[in-house]
Amino acid sequence: MSRHFPPIGSVFIKFADVKAKEVKYLTLFIILFIGFPLFGLEPEDSIGWTELEDFEIVKKKSGVSTLGGPEIGFKISQTEIFRAACCNLGESFTTNPSVDVSYTDAATGSKQIKLLGLSGNYVQLLTENLPNFRGAARPYALRYVPGPWMKSISVSKGSSTVKNGFESMSGQIDVEYLKPQDPAGVALNAYIDSQLKLEANADANFHLSPTLNTELLGHFEDRFLNHDSNHDGFTDMPDIRQFNFQNRWNMFTARYIMHAGIAVINEKSLAGQLEHPGGEEMLDPYKIDMKTQRYEAYMKHAFVLDKNHNSNIAWMSNGSFHRLDALYGVKGYDVKEWNLFSQLMFETDFKEKNNLSGGLSYNYDYLNQDLFLDSSNKIKELESTAGAYLQYTWKPIDKFTLMGGIRADWSSVYKWFVTPRFNLRYSPIENLTLRASAGKGYRSVFAWAEYNYLLASSRSLVVENLNQESSWNYGFNIEYRLPINAETLRFSTEYYYTHFNRQVIVDFETPHQLTIGNLNGKSYSHTFQIEASYESSFGLDATLAWRLNDVRTTYEGKLLEKPLNSRYKGLFTVSYSTAMDIWQFDVTLQLNGGGRMPAPYVLANGDWSWSERFPTYPMLNFQATRWFRHFSVYAGAENITNYRQKNPIVGSSDPWGPDFDSTMVWGPIDGIMFYAGIRFNFGKL
Repeated sequence: MSRHFPPIGSVFIKFADVKAKEVKYLTLFIILFIGFPLFGLEPEDSIGWTELEDFEIVKKKSGVSTLGGPEIGFKISQTEIFRAACCNLGESFTTNPSVDVSYTDAATGSKQIKLLGLSGNYVQLLTENLPNFRGAARPYALRYVPGPWMKSISVSKGSSTVKNGFESMSGQIDVEYLKPQDPAGVALNAYIDSQLKLEANADANFHLSPTLNTELLGHFEDRFLNHDSNHDGFTDMPDIRQFNFQNRWNMFTARYIMHAGIAVINEKSLAGQLEHPGGEEMLDPYKIDMKTQRYEAYMKHAFVLDKNHNSNIAWMSNGSFHRLDALYGVKGYDVKEWNLFSQLMFETDFKEKNNLSGGLSYNYDYLNQDLFLDSSNKIKELESTAGAYLQYTWKPIDKFTLMGGIRADWSSVYKWFVTPRFNLRYSPIENLTLRASAGKGYRSVFAWAEYNYLLASSRSLVVENLNQESSWNYGFNIEYRLPINAETLRFSTEYYYTHFNRQVIVDFETPHQLTIGNLNGKSYSHTFQIEASYESSFGLDATLAWRLNDVRTTYEGKLLEKPLNSRYKGLFTVSYSTAMDIWQFDVTLQLNGGGRMPAPYVLANGDWSWSERFPTYPMLNFQATRWFRHFSVYAGAENITNYRQKNPIVGSSDPWGPDFDSTMVWGPIDGIMFYAGIRFNFGKL
């Protein structure tokens, strides 16, 4: 593995010689050039007018809908995804009150999802009902799914179905990609922002026969400007150059359905020091160099046995090879990870209003890791898990659904464990729906792979002999829809309690040391959320939500508020579409509550490392979209309030010293950002 950070100019084409003022003018010109069609055409030019004798007014479908079954959750459609500059999965939840996306490290740019106040490690991430992005892929998985590729995102909160395994502890997030069987055609998407990040996406569907379809998905991104808004000498965002490709296939007959595909990701990420804050020449700058290669393949086969009873049998599998070659200053981490998941499923309505499903599953994880700290260490981890599940759904009337499931699994590391789960849906009166859930979850931790970004800190990293994580989750949701003429006012309130029997915690409380160890005491999460949304027939949609988190964990014998975790979140979103959906305007305001910081300590220069708590901060985003017959143009701004965490990297002036720490991130790293993009839909060529 290379120990030297290559000169930026020798890696990619850069604008290194362009002055900051010239870069701003160049970016403004590009954004105006792309955004010119926003004002360039009248509705007559884009729509064309035809006199109609009869017409029907159809209400536009909402971008967020409640999951139809007993599970508590929601589905985000592409309509909602396009309300923001959704460059990838990590930027898809800007307008959502339930899911947070936050930085885990200011130097590497790694992000995580937070659901029910808990980190993304407790959210099972699926792609089309297949577990995906495990181990070393987990810290950076949110940028591996391009936004324009997603057809929808389903979020299940709390205890979910046992069909997809035992790892859902706070919920599941399932990404549905664009389908090969969607209408044939070609679509393109281009994006650029004021930091000169460029993205290009393409998807093409080809119907080869009445029963066979294929799809090509392509993605490229690169950042052409190193940005340092807080002038600490470190780039705010890593320079990520990514190539992402998928080829997907679909075949179907009256009794057989097949889905299959392959995926390739090649990514290079460069970050670190740009210049010394004092202006002195740096002889040995601190650099972060990460190279990722990922290969995936999946297949699904479904056979219809009896249409009258919805009886079918299915077999689905996916496999991946993930290689990461990372350098954090002088620390190195290389990993080769193999994963295989396979599942055989059977489902039938064996009796009217009674559904039974069961199956067998197998998961294999093998990680071959090389760790370069003071000396070279080789770490190998292997776990294979085989299991079986049974799930029964009873729906005696439309107003009532009961779903109960249980699975038993055997791990080569942790032996036998059992996962029970329960979901209930009941509508006592029209427009009122009650849902409840309870269940258990488990998780195996591959510490070095999942937390490798912590090596960017100068803290010493200690990893103990870890147990399998185990938790119980209980949830309750009330939803009421109030019809107001042709409009709907929806109220929703919910409460979740998660209790850990066993947990792996990252202890930031000891100065100059990080410990990844087992919980010794209590750990729990209380989450309460209330939400109101309004859907009108004249183009105005609005959502107002408030969420309160009480997350506490035992550190060094003391039950403390979890650090770097916002106590509450307020969200207000407004979307307005003009007649015939020619224009669309979206505004999103977030209010992120403050929280506790790890115990501060005195730095070598005599200053305190940080305050005991971080403050409440706002985030304001805006986007305007102009729709045409075969394309749309959008432009907007993020973090309009220009709020930034002043010192996300502690000890940035001396990254080789003992106080250097890039993990104390609680807020935005970069300030206001402008962007623009264009989407083309050429239809069938």
